[in-house]
Amino acid sequence: MLSSVNLSLMIGPLVPVPVPREVLDALVSIEVTNRDLGASTFQISFAISNRSPLETLFLLSGGNPILFLRVIVTVVVKGNSQVLMDGVITNHQIVPGSSRTHATLVLTGEDLTALMNQINFSGFPFPATPAEGRVALLLAKWSFLGIVPLIIPSIMISEVLPTEAIAAQQGTDLNYIQALADQVGYVFYLNPGPVPGTSVAYWGPLIKAGVPQPSLNIDMDAASNVESLSFNFDSQKCRIPTVFIYNEETAVTIPIPIPPITPLNPPLGAIPPIPTSLTDLQPVSDDLSKRPVPEAIMIGLAKAAQWADAVTGEGTLDVARYGRILSPRGLVGVRGAGMAFDGLHYVKSVTHKIKPGEYKQSFSLTRNGLVSTVPRVLP
Repeated sequence: MLSSVNLSLMIGPLVPVPVPREVLDALVSIEVTNRDLGASTFQISFAISNRSPLETLFLLSGGNPILFLRVIVTVVVKGNSQVLMDGVITNHQIVPGSSRTHATLVLTGEDLTALMNQINFSGFPFPATPAEGRVALLLAKWSFLGIVPLIIPSIMISEVLPTEAIAAQQGTDLNYIQALADQVGYVFYLNPGPVPGTSVAYWGPLIKAGVPQPSLNIDMDAASNVESLSFNFDSQKCRIPTVFIYNEETAVTIPIPIPPITPLNPPLGAIPPIPTSLTDLQPVSDDLSKRPVPEAIMIGLAKAAQWADAVTGEGTLDVARYGRILSPRGLVGVRGAGMAFDGLHYVKSVTHKIKPGEYKQSFSLTRNGLVSTVPRVLP
Protein backbone atom coordinates (compact mmCIF):
# COMPACT_ATOMS: atom_id res chain seq x y z
CA MET A 1 0.00 0.00 0.00
CA LEU A 2 0.91 3.68 -0.02
CA SER A 3 3.19 5.00 2.73
CA SER A 4 0.28 6.98 4.27
CA VAL A 5 -2.27 4.15 3.88
CA ASN A 6 -2.34 0.81 5.72
CA LEU A 7 -4.78 -2.01 4.96
CA SER A 8 -6.04 -4.61 7.41
CA LEU A 9 -7.96 -7.66 6.15
CA MET A 10 -9.64 -10.07 8.56
CA ILE A 11 -11.43 -13.27 7.47
CA GLY A 12 -12.94 -16.12 9.46
CA PRO A 13 -16.15 -17.74 10.70
CA LEU A 14 -18.06 -15.66 13.27
CA VAL A 15 -14.92 -14.02 14.72
CA PRO A 16 -12.55 -13.14 11.85
CA VAL A 17 -8.79 -13.05 12.36
CA PRO A 18 -6.07 -11.17 10.46
CA VAL A 19 -5.07 -13.02 7.31
CA PRO A 20 -1.46 -14.24 7.04
CA ARG A 21 1.12 -12.36 5.01
CA GLU A 22 0.86 -14.87 2.16
CA VAL A 23 -2.79 -13.93 1.63
CA LEU A 24 -2.04 -10.19 1.54
CA ASP A 25 0.75 -10.83 -0.95
CA ALA A 26 -1.77 -12.57 -3.21
CA LEU A 27 -4.22 -9.66 -3.02
CA VAL A 28 -4.98 -8.09 -6.39
CA SER A 29 -7.73 -5.60 -5.55
CA ILE A 30 -10.51 -4.71 -3.11
CA GLU A 31 -13.67 -2.85 -4.10
CA VAL A 32 -16.17 -1.75 -1.43
CA THR A 33 -19.37 0.18 -2.18
CA ASN A 34 -21.17 2.06 0.61
CA ARG A 35 -24.57 3.62 -0.14
CA ASP A 36 -26.85 5.84 1.89
CA LEU A 37 -29.69 3.33 1.38
CA GLY A 38 -29.52 -0.44 1.00
CA ALA A 39 -26.77 -2.96 1.70
CA SER A 40 -23.08 -2.28 1.25
CA THR A 41 -21.21 -4.69 -1.03
CA PHE A 42 -17.61 -5.77 -1.59
CA GLN A 43 -15.46 -7.69 -4.07
CA ILE A 44 -11.98 -9.01 -3.26
CA SER A 45 -9.65 -10.55 -5.85
CA PHE A 46 -6.65 -12.81 -5.14
CA ALA A 47 -4.04 -14.21 -7.52
CA ILE A 48 -3.69 -17.89 -6.65
CA SER A 49 -2.05 -21.02 -7.93
CA ASN A 50 -4.03 -24.14 -8.68
CA ARG A 51 -2.75 -25.72 -5.45
CA SER A 52 -3.31 -22.68 -3.24
CA PRO A 53 -5.04 -23.38 0.13
CA LEU A 54 -7.12 -20.24 -0.48
CA GLU A 55 -9.16 -22.04 -3.12
CA THR A 56 -10.02 -24.91 -0.76
CA LEU A 57 -10.79 -22.57 2.13
CA PHE A 58 -13.36 -20.47 0.30
CA LEU A 59 -14.89 -23.40 -1.55
CA LEU A 60 -15.80 -24.90 1.83
CA SER A 61 -18.17 -22.02 2.48
CA GLY A 62 -20.00 -22.80 -0.74
CA GLY A 63 -20.98 -19.15 -1.11
CA ASN A 64 -23.77 -19.75 1.43
CA PRO A 65 -24.24 -16.88 3.91
CA ILE A 66 -25.45 -19.34 6.57
CA LEU A 67 -22.12 -21.20 6.40
CA PHE A 68 -20.59 -17.79 6.35
CA LEU A 69 -17.05 -16.50 6.26
CA ARG A 70 -16.98 -13.05 7.76
CA VAL A 71 -14.80 -10.34 6.20
CA ILE A 72 -13.65 -7.10 7.82
CA VAL A 73 -11.77 -4.50 5.77
CA THR A 74 -10.10 -1.69 7.72
CA VAL A 75 -8.01 1.15 6.30
CA VAL A 76 -5.74 3.54 8.21
CA VAL A 77 -5.12 6.86 6.43
CA LYS A 78 -2.63 9.19 8.08
CA GLY A 79 -3.23 7.59 11.46
CA ASN A 80 -7.04 7.64 11.24
CA SER A 81 -8.60 4.16 11.20
CA GLN A 82 -11.89 3.48 9.43
CA VAL A 83 -13.78 0.22 8.93
CA LEU A 84 -14.91 0.06 5.30
CA MET A 85 -16.74 -3.27 5.42
CA ASP A 86 -17.97 -5.84 7.91
CA GLY A 87 -19.83 -8.48 5.94
CA VAL A 88 -20.03 -12.03 4.72
CA ILE A 89 -19.01 -13.79 1.52
CA THR A 90 -22.05 -14.67 -0.58
CA ASN A 91 -20.35 -15.84 -3.78
CA HIS A 92 -16.95 -16.85 -5.08
CA GLN A 93 -15.60 -17.37 -8.56
CA ILE A 94 -12.41 -18.88 -9.97
CA VAL A 95 -11.22 -17.04 -13.10
CA PRO A 96 -8.59 -19.04 -15.05
CA GLY A 97 -5.39 -17.18 -15.78
CA SER A 98 -3.21 -17.04 -18.86
CA SER A 99 -1.00 -19.85 -17.55
CA ARG A 100 -1.78 -23.27 -16.11
CA THR A 101 -0.48 -22.41 -12.66
CA HIS A 102 -2.22 -19.12 -11.89
CA ALA A 103 -5.82 -18.04 -11.57
CA THR A 104 -7.85 -15.29 -9.89
CA LEU A 105 -10.14 -15.98 -6.95
CA VAL A 106 -12.95 -13.38 -6.79
CA LEU A 107 -14.94 -13.12 -3.55
CA THR A 108 -18.22 -11.19 -3.55
CA GLY A 109 -20.30 -10.35 -0.52
CA GLU A 110 -22.59 -8.00 1.36
CA ASP A 111 -22.68 -6.46 4.80
CA LEU A 112 -24.20 -8.33 7.75
CA THR A 113 -27.76 -7.62 6.58
CA ALA A 114 -27.24 -10.64 4.29
CA LEU A 115 -27.49 -12.87 7.39
CA MET A 116 -30.62 -11.05 8.57
CA ASN A 117 -32.32 -11.90 5.28
CA GLN A 118 -31.98 -15.70 5.37
CA ILE A 119 -34.75 -17.09 7.59
CA ASN A 120 -38.47 -16.27 7.32
CA PHE A 121 -39.97 -15.63 10.77
CA SER A 122 -43.47 -14.73 9.55
CA GLY A 123 -46.11 -14.99 12.26
CA PHE A 124 -43.89 -14.24 15.25
CA PRO A 125 -46.13 -12.07 17.51
CA PHE A 126 -45.29 -8.70 19.08
CA PRO A 127 -48.23 -7.94 21.40
CA ALA A 128 -48.50 -4.31 22.57
CA THR A 129 -45.07 -3.43 21.16
CA PRO A 130 -44.47 -0.21 19.18
CA ALA A 131 -42.44 -0.30 15.99
CA GLU A 132 -39.20 0.86 17.60
CA GLY A 133 -39.62 -1.80 20.29
CA ARG A 134 -40.03 -4.48 17.65
CA VAL A 135 -36.91 -3.26 15.86
CA ALA A 136 -34.92 -3.39 19.11
CA LEU A 137 -36.07 -6.97 19.80
CA LEU A 138 -35.21 -8.08 16.27
CA LEU A 139 -31.74 -6.53 16.42
CA ALA A 140 -31.06 -8.03 19.87
CA LYS A 141 -30.76 -11.53 18.39
CA TRP A 142 -27.88 -10.31 16.18
CA SER A 143 -25.87 -8.73 18.99
CA PHE A 144 -23.44 -11.67 18.93
CA LEU A 145 -22.15 -10.24 15.63
CA GLY A 146 -21.30 -6.94 17.30
CA ILE A 147 -24.38 -5.14 15.93
CA VAL A 148 -25.28 -2.17 18.17
CA PRO A 149 -28.74 -0.62 17.59
CA LEU A 150 -29.22 3.11 17.13
CA ILE A 151 -33.00 3.61 17.08
CA ILE A 152 -34.72 6.99 16.78
CA PRO A 153 -38.30 6.70 18.11
CA SER A 154 -40.93 8.08 15.78
CA ILE A 155 -43.43 10.64 17.07
CA MET A 156 -45.80 9.94 14.20
CA ILE A 157 -46.62 6.32 14.89
CA SER A 158 -49.93 4.89 16.02
CA GLU A 159 -50.61 1.49 17.58
CA VAL A 160 -53.84 -0.47 17.89
CA LEU A 161 -54.94 -2.01 21.18
CA PRO A 162 -53.84 -5.63 21.78
CA THR A 163 -57.52 -6.54 22.19
CA GLU A 164 -58.16 -5.44 18.60
CA ALA A 165 -55.12 -6.86 16.84
CA ILE A 166 -51.65 -8.23 17.59
CA ALA A 167 -48.78 -7.24 15.30
CA ALA A 168 -46.88 -10.15 13.80
CA GLN A 169 -43.67 -10.33 11.83
CA GLN A 170 -43.89 -10.63 8.06
CA GLY A 171 -40.89 -12.09 6.23
CA THR A 172 -37.26 -12.11 7.34
CA ASP A 173 -35.84 -9.84 10.03
CA LEU A 174 -34.41 -7.51 7.40
CA ASN A 175 -37.64 -7.31 5.41
CA TYR A 176 -39.72 -6.62 8.51
CA ILE A 177 -37.36 -3.95 9.87
CA GLN A 178 -37.37 -2.19 6.51
CA ALA A 179 -41.16 -2.43 6.32
CA LEU A 180 -41.48 -0.85 9.77
CA ALA A 181 -39.14 1.93 8.65
CA ASP A 182 -41.21 2.57 5.50
CA GLN A 183 -44.36 2.94 7.59
CA VAL A 184 -43.00 6.07 9.26
CA GLY A 185 -40.75 7.42 6.50
CA TYR A 186 -37.56 6.09 8.12
CA VAL A 187 -34.53 4.25 6.72
CA PHE A 188 -32.52 1.28 7.98
CA TYR A 189 -28.88 0.45 7.30
CA LEU A 190 -25.74 -0.96 8.93
CA ASN A 191 -22.75 1.32 9.35
CA PRO A 192 -19.51 -0.68 9.95
CA GLY A 193 -17.33 0.33 12.89
CA PRO A 194 -16.27 2.36 14.71
CA VAL A 195 -13.92 -0.50 15.65
CA PRO A 196 -13.42 -3.80 13.80
CA GLY A 197 -16.03 -6.40 14.72
CA THR A 198 -18.82 -3.91 15.46
CA SER A 199 -21.53 -2.30 13.35
CA VAL A 200 -24.14 0.35 14.14
CA ALA A 201 -27.69 -0.56 13.04
CA TYR A 202 -29.42 2.75 12.33
CA TRP A 203 -33.23 2.95 12.25
CA GLY A 204 -34.40 6.53 11.91
CA PRO A 205 -34.88 9.44 9.52
CA LEU A 206 -32.48 10.06 6.64
CA ILE A 207 -30.45 13.07 7.77
CA LYS A 208 -28.88 15.39 5.19
CA ALA A 209 -27.30 17.81 7.64
CA GLY A 210 -24.23 18.01 9.84
CA VAL A 211 -20.59 19.04 9.75
CA PRO A 212 -19.32 18.94 6.14
CA GLN A 213 -16.26 16.96 5.12
CA PRO A 214 -13.22 18.72 3.59
CA SER A 215 -14.09 20.21 0.21
CA LEU A 216 -13.63 18.57 -3.18
CA ASN A 217 -11.58 20.94 -5.35
CA ILE A 218 -11.67 20.80 -9.15
CA ASP A 219 -9.85 23.01 -11.64
CA MET A 220 -7.86 24.79 -8.93
CA ASP A 221 -4.30 23.95 -10.07
CA ALA A 222 -2.22 22.79 -7.09
CA ALA A 223 -5.24 22.92 -4.78
CA SER A 224 -7.18 20.39 -6.87
CA ASN A 225 -7.75 17.13 -5.01
CA VAL A 226 -10.17 15.24 -7.31
CA GLU A 227 -9.35 13.56 -10.61
CA SER A 228 -12.75 14.16 -12.21
CA LEU A 229 -16.07 15.73 -11.23
CA SER A 230 -19.15 16.39 -13.37
CA PHE A 231 -22.67 17.55 -12.55
CA ASN A 232 -26.09 17.12 -14.09
CA PHE A 233 -29.27 19.13 -13.51
CA ASP A 234 -32.52 17.28 -14.23
CA SER A 235 -35.43 19.69 -13.87
CA GLN A 236 -37.94 16.93 -14.63
CA LYS A 237 -36.96 14.98 -11.52
CA CYS A 238 -38.49 17.40 -9.04
CA ARG A 239 -42.05 16.38 -8.16
CA ILE A 240 -44.34 17.21 -5.27
CA PRO A 241 -45.57 14.12 -3.41
CA THR A 242 -49.24 14.42 -2.57
CA VAL A 243 -51.04 12.55 0.18
CA PHE A 244 -54.74 11.95 -0.37
CA ILE A 245 -56.64 11.59 2.91
CA TYR A 246 -60.14 10.13 2.80
CA ASN A 247 -62.60 11.59 5.30
CA GLU A 248 -65.22 8.97 6.14
CA GLU A 249 -67.65 11.48 7.69
CA THR A 250 -67.86 13.73 4.62
CA ALA A 251 -66.86 11.10 2.02
CA VAL A 252 -64.42 13.64 0.58
CA THR A 253 -60.79 12.99 -0.40
CA ILE A 254 -58.49 15.82 0.68
CA PRO A 255 -55.15 16.28 -1.18
CA ILE A 256 -52.19 17.39 0.96
CA PRO A 257 -49.07 18.50 -0.99
CA ILE A 258 -45.84 17.74 0.89
CA PRO A 259 -42.99 20.31 0.88
CA PRO A 260 -39.53 18.90 0.05
CA ILE A 261 -37.73 21.04 2.65
CA THR A 262 -37.53 19.85 6.28
CA PRO A 263 -35.09 20.45 9.17
CA LEU A 264 -33.46 17.09 8.33
CA ASN A 265 -33.36 17.92 4.60
CA PRO A 266 -32.41 21.62 4.48
CA PRO A 267 -32.03 23.51 1.19
CA LEU A 268 -28.47 23.03 -0.08
CA GLY A 269 -29.16 25.09 -3.21
CA ALA A 270 -30.40 28.68 -3.20
CA ILE A 271 -32.44 28.21 -6.41
CA PRO A 272 -34.65 25.10 -6.10
CA PRO A 273 -35.96 23.39 -9.24
CA ILE A 274 -39.53 24.13 -10.26
CA PRO A 275 -41.74 21.08 -9.57
CA THR A 276 -43.09 19.63 -12.79
CA SER A 277 -45.99 17.61 -11.41
CA LEU A 278 -47.90 16.33 -8.41
CA THR A 279 -47.27 12.66 -7.64
CA ASP A 280 -49.72 10.49 -5.76
CA LEU A 281 -47.99 8.56 -3.00
CA GLN A 282 -50.69 5.89 -2.95
CA PRO A 283 -48.84 3.54 -5.38
CA VAL A 284 -45.70 3.94 -3.24
CA SER A 285 -47.33 3.08 0.08
CA ASP A 286 -50.42 0.86 0.26
CA ASP A 287 -53.46 2.12 2.18
CA LEU A 288 -51.83 5.52 2.76
CA SER A 289 -55.21 7.27 2.58
CA LYS A 290 -56.43 5.15 5.51
CA ARG A 291 -53.51 5.97 7.78
CA PRO A 292 -53.65 8.70 10.45
CA VAL A 293 -52.87 12.12 8.98
CA PRO A 294 -49.58 12.64 10.93
CA GLU A 295 -48.29 9.22 9.87
CA ALA A 296 -49.20 9.80 6.20
CA ILE A 297 -47.49 13.20 6.23
CA MET A 298 -44.34 11.68 7.77
CA ILE A 299 -44.10 9.17 4.92
CA GLY A 300 -44.70 11.97 2.42
CA LEU A 301 -41.87 14.06 3.85
CA ALA A 302 -39.42 11.18 3.42
CA LYS A 303 -40.45 10.68 -0.22
CA ALA A 304 -40.40 14.41 -0.98
CA ALA A 305 -36.75 14.64 0.11
CA GLN A 306 -35.80 11.99 -2.48
CA TRP A 307 -37.70 13.57 -5.36
CA ALA A 308 -36.27 17.07 -4.83
CA ASP A 309 -32.64 16.13 -5.58
CA ALA A 310 -32.49 17.45 -9.15
CA VAL A 311 -28.71 18.05 -9.05
CA THR A 312 -26.46 14.97 -9.24
CA GLY A 313 -22.69 14.70 -9.42
CA GLU A 314 -20.23 11.93 -10.25
CA GLY A 315 -16.49 11.96 -9.68
CA THR A 316 -13.29 10.17 -8.69
CA LEU A 317 -10.46 11.06 -6.32
CA ASP A 318 -7.12 9.75 -5.07
CA VAL A 319 -7.25 9.29 -1.30
CA ALA A 320 -3.55 10.17 -0.92
CA ARG A 321 -4.20 13.52 -2.63
CA TYR A 322 -7.48 14.17 -0.83
CA GLY A 323 -5.85 13.40 2.52
CA ARG A 324 -8.70 11.40 4.06
CA ILE A 325 -11.53 8.98 3.21
CA LEU A 326 -14.72 10.45 1.76
CA SER A 327 -17.69 8.95 3.60
CA PRO A 328 -21.32 8.56 2.46
CA ARG A 329 -24.43 9.78 4.32
CA GLY A 330 -22.85 13.18 4.99
CA LEU A 331 -22.21 16.60 3.48
CA VAL A 332 -19.15 17.68 1.52
CA GLY A 333 -18.13 21.01 0.05
CA VAL A 334 -17.35 21.54 -3.64
CA ARG A 335 -15.09 24.29 -5.01
CA GLY A 336 -14.10 25.19 -8.56
CA ALA A 337 -17.15 23.67 -10.30
CA GLY A 338 -18.76 27.02 -11.09
CA MET A 339 -21.31 29.23 -9.38
CA ALA A 340 -24.21 26.87 -10.15
CA PHE A 341 -22.66 23.80 -8.48
CA ASP A 342 -20.23 25.12 -5.87
CA GLY A 343 -21.26 24.74 -2.23
CA LEU A 344 -22.48 21.87 -0.09
CA HIS A 345 -23.63 18.52 -1.49
CA TYR A 346 -24.93 15.29 0.04
CA VAL A 347 -22.71 12.20 -0.50
CA LYS A 348 -25.09 9.49 -1.70
CA SER A 349 -22.62 6.66 -2.37
CA VAL A 350 -18.89 5.94 -2.35
CA THR A 351 -16.93 3.10 -3.94
CA HIS A 352 -13.47 2.32 -2.56
CA LYS A 353 -11.01 0.87 -5.11
CA ILE A 354 -7.87 -0.44 -3.45
CA LYS A 355 -4.87 -2.01 -5.21
CA PRO A 356 -1.24 -2.43 -4.15
CA GLY A 357 0.18 1.09 -4.24
CA GLU A 358 -3.17 2.71 -5.10
CA TYR A 359 -6.30 3.83 -3.24
CA LYS A 360 -8.98 5.67 -5.20
CA GLN A 361 -12.66 6.44 -4.65
CA SER A 362 -15.54 7.06 -6.99
CA PHE A 363 -18.50 8.94 -5.51
CA SER A 364 -22.00 10.18 -6.20
CA LEU A 365 -23.40 13.52 -4.94
CA THR A 366 -26.90 14.98 -4.84
CA ARG A 367 -28.40 18.39 -4.06
CA ASN A 368 -31.85 19.97 -4.11
CA GLY A 369 -31.02 23.18 -5.98
CA LEU A 370 -28.53 25.37 -7.84
CA VAL A 371 -26.18 28.04 -6.42
CA SER A 372 -24.66 27.66 -2.96
CA THR A 373 -26.56 28.61 0.17
CA VAL A 374 -23.31 29.30 2.08
CA PRO A 375 -20.79 32.06 1.27
CA ARG A 376 -17.84 29.65 1.34
CA VAL A 377 -16.93 26.06 2.16
CA LEU A 378 -14.03 24.85 4.24
CA PRO A 379 -10.94 23.74 2.27
